[in-house]
Amino acid sequence: MTIMSTNTASTIERRIPSSHAGMPEDDRLKLVADVEAYCRELRPIEEICYLEHRFNEAIVELARKYDLMGMSVPREYGGRGADALTYVRALARINREGNGVRTFFSGQTSIGQYPIMRYGNESQKSHYLPRSCAGECILAFGLTEPDAGSNPLEGTCTFRREGDMFLLNGVKYLISNGSICDAVIVFAFPEDKTGSERRMSAFIVDTAGDTFESEALHAKPGMYTSDTAMFEMTDHPVPVTNLLGAEGNGFRIAMHTLISGRLSVAAGCLGAIEDCLAEVLIYARKRRQHGKEIGKHQLVQEHIAMIEMMRATSDAMIERAALAKDLSDRHPGDKELLAEADFRVAQAKFHAANAACEAADRAVQVFGGRGWSELYRPMRHLQDVRVCRIYEGTDEIMKLKIAARLLGKDYEAFS
Repeated sequence: MTIMSTNTASTIERRIPSSHAGMPEDDRLKLVADVEAYCRELRPIEEICYLEHRFNEAIVELARKYDLMGMSVPREYGGRGADALTYVRALARINREGNGVRTFFSGQTSIGQYPIMRYGNESQKSHYLPRSCAGECILAFGLTEPDAGSNPLEGTCTFRREGDMFLLNGVKYLISNGSICDAVIVFAFPEDKTGSERRMSAFIVDTAGDTFESEALHAKPGMYTSDTAMFEMTDHPVPVTNLLGAEGNGFRIAMHTLISGRLSVAAGCLGAIEDCLAEVLIYARKRRQHGKEIGKHQLVQEHIAMIEMMRATSDAMIERAALAKDLSDRHPGDKELLAEADFRVAQAKFHAANAACEAADRAVQVFGGRGWSELYRPMRHLQDVRVCRIYEGTDEIMKLKIAARLLGKDYEAFS
């Protein structure tokens, strides 16, 4: 049944509450205050690190200080217990400081802690979640490989079992937090299987030891202050107890986790738009050309109006996507709710990523010659948000997901 079915659509809408009762209000307000304090203390440090094109260690240090390392992890495991909507609002605020800053939290929580929360057993949750929330264990998500991007089933990382250990081999590429992480969710294939028996599995991999080698990647246009890396495993030992979910269930785990990751990217794009709008409003009121503030020129007003429309539409789509994901997470066995969350998140991610690119471009245009400089925030956002149309699912993949949901499963392009 597709989303175009009147009965299905109305049923989904009825099940998603119009007013969302998430985390307790006092807890929500405390989290909002901590995020704001974090962003204010981080900004002057981030400004310097960005201009110097270097990793900002304060992103992690201050996250520990303000207890932001596990915002959406349940309280019983040391987290803040934020619902999806509260969490994406926090990420939007954090991304006003830069896409690289928010990307750390996506790697840590949205695609690092999330698969452990959803698919981990009690022993795995008890071992990794409290440590990660305390900032003692930085997490990452290792799916992408040099020759396997939009189709992870073409991956070449392998595993084999020897006694009570799995030995992993292969290279992962363009991994956020990849050279600073203490543990990473890695996806690999059995080295002795082919055809239908070659099924991906997921592992929680501790990175300590000389069989795990990582390297930070610096040749990137923007996001200078975040860690992007590649790593190689050479017979890297992983205890059999660190198999995440059932063996052969890795693709399902990866795809479900990417829904969480895509929502975090969309939220980050909203934050970039919000910051571009704030900067443009300040600049348009004080910059004078042709005898008056440029904010009084009609064509500048056109840019401002369009940036606001991109902010408003992205905000609305992200909110409805977060509510759908929250409902799906509360009913993990409901395939229709999962499909609806996947659909709405794909819509939000596609729209917000493209809106952020255009909003940043318009903000640079308003700033004129000064806009073409990393000394000003619009240019930084323009450089940073371009990757949002690629990572966690390209624009093209999002379009295919949206269209297939509307047409029906029989019309999936790669089925």
